[in-house]
Amino acid sequence: MAIDDGERDKGARMKSAYDLALERLERQGIERPREEAFSDEVRREMAEVRSRAEAKVAELQILHRDRLKRLYEPEAREQEEEGYRRERRRIEDDRDRKLDALRRREAGGAGEPAGEG
Repeated sequence: MAIDDGERDKGARMKSAYDLALERLERQGIERPREEAFSDEVRREMAEVRSRAEAKVAELQILHRDRLKRLYEPEAREQEEEGYRRERRRIEDDRDRKLDALRRREAGGAGEPAGEG
């Protein structure tokens, strides 16, 4: 079976979740965010915000898996799962809020600065 060039290109590199999300936005007719329009400083800050959030999620996942290994009752496991989902959403919402603030700041709006939080 022959592989066409389009399939070969797709397999050449794995796409990040960010790239996949951008493609979904474009398919919905929503314009891709233009981060190249941001200054180098803001792009570095955005990368730092994303990196910190990824690290927090990774730590959360490790702790969550460790706690699940010690839980045997279905109710306790469900409570742990719900707590994990809630904390993960909080981290992701915090990341998104900080990224939005950076975008507004760069666009001349009155966004709050991205802190350590």
